Amino acid sequence: MLKGAGSIAITLPWLEIMEPVCSARAQSTSKPANRFVAVFQPGGTVRGKSNNGVDRWVPTAINSETSFTLSPILAPFEGVRQNILIADGFDMNSAVGEQHQAGSIAFLSGTTQANNGSGYATGPSIDQVLSKRLSTDKNKKQPSVQLAVRWATGKSHGNLSPINCVNFEQQSPWSPIPPSLDPQSIFKDLFGSLSGGAGGVQNAGAEGKRQKSILDYLDKRYAALAQRLGGADRRRLDEHLNKIRELETSLAVTITANDRCRAPSAVDTSGYNPRSGLNSADDGSVKDTSTDAAIPTVGKFMMDMLVMALACDMTGVATMQWSDTEAKHTFPWLSLSEHHHFYQHDGGFRPAECEKIATWYSGQHAYLLQEMAKVDMGGHSLLDESVVFFGSELSDPPTHTKQSMPFILAGGAGGLRTGRYVKYDSQSHNNLLVSILNLFGDDRQTFGSSNFCTGPAGKLT
Repeated sequence: MLKGAGSIAITLPWLEIMEPVCSARAQSTSKPANRFVAVFQPGGTVRGKSNNGVDRWVPTAINSETSFTLSPILAPFEGVRQNILIADGFDMNSAVGEQHQAGSIAFLSGTTQANNGSGYATGPSIDQVLSKRLSTDKNKKQPSVQLAVRWATGKSHGNLSPINCVNFEQQSPWSPIPPSLDPQSIFKDLFGSLSGGAGGVQNAGAEGKRQKSILDYLDKRYAALAQRLGGADRRRLDEHLNKIRELETSLAVTITANDRCRAPSAVDTSGYNPRSGLNSADDGSVKDTSTDAAIPTVGKFMMDMLVMALACDMTGVATMQWSDTEAKHTFPWLSLSEHHHFYQHDGGFRPAECEKIATWYSGQHAYLLQEMAKVDMGGHSLLDESVVFFGSELSDPPTHTKQSMPFILAGGAGGLRTGRYVKYDSQSHNNLLVSILNLFGDDRQTFGSSNFCTGPAGKLT
């Protein structure tokens, strides 16, 4: 207000300078992102220099944010370097708890590990926060898609556990969400009813009606059960019923094949046992070499399905885990006969072997970005309207430290500026999660455990 003489007041029109600084900082000149992908790679990376004196992970010959040479581990990203932002210098301070479990829990939630006996997160993961904005409110077939390859090895014995979970519901009690494991079941669930394309199956309509009938029956049975429950159990049951209603809604959504939306090519995964973890040993001594050998094939198939699920507008949110934090499986295609945890800790730290594994993961992640870049969404690519977040549960395997986490962002949405290496000064990774949410038009200034968050990280846009 500009106050004049006496009681006269003249209002000014709204000016950009009047906008609060904290809100302006979260704004982007670009449209908010509308696709989110998170990829979990176990075991961190390999810091320090190799025998030839070259940094294994950190880029070299750094002249500026945009002028640098990719390190050996990141070299597979060369073909998509203009699409990535290497965000170095974030510390996962909220990873408070068991050394591996706390890292996987904090990765997307930014919360400390619960000490109430569950050992899970004490808040939601950002993928589930974004699922309402990107999927549920836009009537997508699935609010989010969670995939995992060679999951729940070692001590979790094939079951959901704090040592292998990265996704947590948006509402209290922030229940853990298990990933889908069977590539053939995932293919059928996502593309089995795709109309007008190779993914179509006979009697898809009849199958949908049968599923709706079953869900309607369950809904009525659960409603009757709810009357006999206490408050806490009723809340848990309500959460379960909400999932059933989401399934009912998804059955009513029809996806039609077109130039950009088609079922990926079917892949023979008969030698792969998605539930191999059920037979695992705590120390990784039980080996399933047939399943392990199929990991590259299954992983590529999973990524192809993830890309098409986004391209077909089935969902706006997807996460993929390459394994759990133990990763007690072998790497026969890399001529590594022991499990990842052996090379990290159990057999003494083996930097050469860990570098070989980390470099292979970089190649897989580059493939994912290349496939997303190929999808034409109408004058721009699927990658252009997405934000992809690559991360792990720790930074340095032998010490379990979580300083300078190996985080990479990719995509072109929300104003994200890629083709850069940006060094942060020991910022909490919670700040990075806030900045990721800001890219999607969510203007919050804090996320996760509040004592580990000071606001958006900055320098993403």
